[in-house]
Amino acid sequence: MLKVGLTGGLASGKSFVGQHLAALGCSLIQADELGHAVLARGAEAYAGVVREFGPAILDGEGNIDRRKLAALVFDQPERLAVLNRLVHPAVFRREEQLLAEFAAREPRGIAVIEAAILVETGRYRNFDRLIVVVCSEEQQIQRAMKRDHLLESEVRARLSRQMPLAEKRRFADFVIDTSGKKEDTLRQTHEVHEALRRIEI
Repeated sequence: MLKVGLTGGLASGKSFVGQHLAALGCSLIQADELGHAVLARGAEAYAGVVREFGPAILDGEGNIDRRKLAALVFDQPERLAVLNRLVHPAVFRREEQLLAEFAAREPRGIAVIEAAILVETGRYRNFDRLIVVVCSEEQQIQRAMKRDHLLESEVRARLSRQMPLAEKRRFADFVIDTSGKKEDTLRQTHEVHEALRRIEI
């Protein structure tokens, strides 16, 4: 099985690319969805996160409110590191379990792991190939404002804490530029998929 990392920046279009790769037959794992899952009530990271950050992060039904949690760690690297230590191991275990299931089912298939910080954490080295999705910073800002209902200042603050896409693309085996029309992004994604299929496993 070919293991492919898929990454980019805030609102760069990596989920759109990931969904198209899945439609083309790849097995897609979305790290953000796994992050949601391990924080669910009763899941692996729930108790540790509530113990560390307190009951104020819970909603009226006892579920972790991700916005409240994010607000506590947003501008505090030390607190974010604590949160990552509680959440990431559980996410990685789920990823490995899914990869094992995919490999057993499709030993010559392509597994795509979509995650935001593959380069920053060095995890990109664990993959056979890396796809980096890019667009202009202004497009990231406009897309994030529309998608997440954020102020421009809030988006710029988030971007300032991310590795610039121009730097990320230096690590890429494939770059998909989403700055044009959707049809152009789909064409590039199809071309990358064809290239991945030609790789000897």
